[in-house]
Amino acid sequence: MIGKKRRYKKIDFRLNRIQIVQLCFCIFFLASCKSGPFNLLKPASPHQEYERRLINAGLNQTTMGTMWINNAQQSLLKALPIKLPYQENGYFSAEKVDAAAFRFNLVRGQKLQVKITKKPSDGFMIYADVWESTETANFKLLGSGDTLSNSIQLDADKSGIYVLRLQPELLGSGEYTLEITTGPSLNYPLKAVNKNQIQSFWGVGRDNNTRRHEGIDIFAPFRTPVIAVSPGRVTGVNTNNLGGKVVWFRPEGKEYTLYYAHLDEQNVTEGQTVNYGDTLGRMGDTGNAQGGPPHLHFGIYTSGGAIDPLPFINPTIENVPKIVTSLANLNTTMRTSSPSNLDDFNLKIGTTLRVLAAAGSNYRIELPDGKTGYLAGKTLTTVSKPLTKLKIKTPQSLFDKPKPDAAVKLDLKEGQTVDVLGNYGDYQLVSSENNVIGWLKTNI
Repeated sequence: MIGKKRRYKKIDFRLNRIQIVQLCFCIFFLASCKSGPFNLLKPASPHQEYERRLINAGLNQTTMGTMWINNAQQSLLKALPIKLPYQENGYFSAEKVDAAAFRFNLVRGQKLQVKITKKPSDGFMIYADVWESTETANFKLLGSGDTLSNSIQLDADKSGIYVLRLQPELLGSGEYTLEITTGPSLNYPLKAVNKNQIQSFWGVGRDNNTRRHEGIDIFAPFRTPVIAVSPGRVTGVNTNNLGGKVVWFRPEGKEYTLYYAHLDEQNVTEGQTVNYGDTLGRMGDTGNAQGGPPHLHFGIYTSGGAIDPLPFINPTIENVPKIVTSLANLNTTMRTSSPSNLDDFNLKIGTTLRVLAAAGSNYRIELPDGKTGYLAGKTLTTVSKPLTKLKIKTPQSLFDKPKPDAAVKLDLKEGQTVDVLGNYGDYQLVSSENNVIGWLKTNI
């Protein structure tokens, strides 16, 4: 073998052929069930509808069907924490039963948008679901979609932890790009948007700190029109000592009321229905703002009192980070080129892993035991070249997984030489002389 160039296949812990044939046979019946009795049910999401069709076809009794259903639930519990905005480019393999989930924070008043594009555009479906993580460690489904619909949009009605789950159909294989962004759930109350106009924020002390500012102040020239931030109904037009001339407005479909204060002129009447962009009044300095620069005091009131209105109208929107790691490594086996940490788990040099997606300068990866996380792309390298060569001293078995109860792929004889491609725990990933790749116990 000296001087002969050898090629190493990518290793992605694939299903065996019998399982795939079995699944293909069942998928035929699954497709025929689309016009069956499940149309009489009203599923909560496309994902749930597909799961019901799996059960109807009997696939929940198969290994892969059971894995698909279990992974859907377990992924929510093992969701990876991310910071928004977020973007990744990933790959779902038909030979895997994958699901991905991401955990992030939202503030009340923000609008969440999830956008997924995929290749190929046909014959490859990804289900997307957004969940709210409740105090009882349960999950409440808020919004759903699939890659036939372009995006999911929803307003955060409370501040807290949310989870997005992605899961392809069985035997679905392809590349996807995921974008998760946030923005305001309402429009800006002036026609011209300028974030520098907001100069006084929620909670600032007022009247020698005897009270707190229950809103934000937006400064603009005298008699600038202030507008409805959404369709809705005017619930009040009056005057008070603090706000001067004010307008109360209830957005359509919402359980809170908007408060426009310090107006020089009110241009609507109580009970009037308005559309987004309609003028409610003109900016002034009435009430306790008299003598100061004209501005709009903008507040939001709920049944529980005033809340911070900034997330509802904040015009500052961050761009999604660019992906700078190579996409050529998606769905391939790589190894660490330096000691690394995955959460609190130490990875030694040569640790073998599978690349699931690229995000920023990192890869989202999966270790052989199923643990997932993010590692810097610069700390990983391909397994195209062996770390070293190893001579078998006593007969050994080559396993399909790095665990003692794994299936045997090949029996190695004393004196045979293998190439070491990587390691994990007490096992080494090796390639035999006839290019069979598997896991070898290290105490040989």
